Amino acid sequence: MIVNYSSSSEEETGSSSKDDSSPLRKRGKLDTETSTSEPLDRGSVKRKAGKSAHLTPRLPLPDSMKEMFRESEEQWIDQSDEHEGRQRSFRHERGNWATYVFCPYDPEEAFLELLNEMMVVASAHGVPLTLSEEFHLSLSKTVVLRHHWIQPFIQSIRTGLTQFQKFFCLADKLRVYSNPEKTRTFLGMEISTGKTQLLELIKIVDETMKEFNLGTFYKDPSFHISLAWCVGDHTERLKKTCLSQMQSLVDAHEDGPFYIQLNCTELRCKSGNKVFLFPLQCS
Repeated sequence: MIVNYSSSSEEETGSSSKDDSSPLRKRGKLDTETSTSEPLDRGSVKRKAGKSAHLTPRLPLPDSMKEMFRESEEQWIDQSDEHEGRQRSFRHERGNWATYVFCPYDPEEAFLELLNEMMVVASAHGVPLTLSEEFHLSLSKTVVLRHHWIQPFIQSIRTGLTQFQKFFCLADKLRVYSNPEKTRTFLGMEISTGKTQLLELIKIVDETMKEFNLGTFYKDPSFHISLAWCVGDHTERLKKTCLSQMQSLVDAHEDGPFYIQLNCTELRCKSGNKVFLFPLQCS
């Protein structure tokens, strides 16, 4: 339910003014009539006025009403030092929810061990990588949704995925990426198996994006799972100094070449702090 706080607050304020002012007007009329029938005594008039104000004080404005419109006046100041130097791709505004669709990856222990080895190599070449907070395969760009769009947006994606079946992906080749603003660099592992199904998923998600006039996915996507990142544009530095060495760690893994095996049994959509699940169908 969308509540129009603006109109309701005006109605409440208006009715409150009438209730407060009406008794004062009546009392003012009564005082005037009384004063005309008695000898004029300025001290008496002042005492009556003081007594009248004492008996009917104006009620203070509730704090809840004072705070009601504060959101529209406050401005958000992004503090990059609060999130490890990262900068937002778009300005934060209250009521706007950063939203993206993805397939989650639950890493195995061997993957984390290999990733730590790669980060040691990068650090030795002067590139301090930070592990990703979560591992996933992105199926949309990060877009901005107004709060009242979230439920219809989710329902649209859910409807499009009704008949989509489960599948799996493999990733084995390291690649370096950067965001469009060139403020962050990512080390990722590119998908080599499962691209056909992923392209079909992109079509479904893009249809919902178009429905809400939001940005669609990249025309020639490189599907990948982001492993680690760093602030700034270090794309060429990673490629030239240590990417091949890190790829050698992947190819010469003790149990044979390492593959990320991603079982796509469900998709997820994260909007702000909410996560929505879309289970895929069994074949």
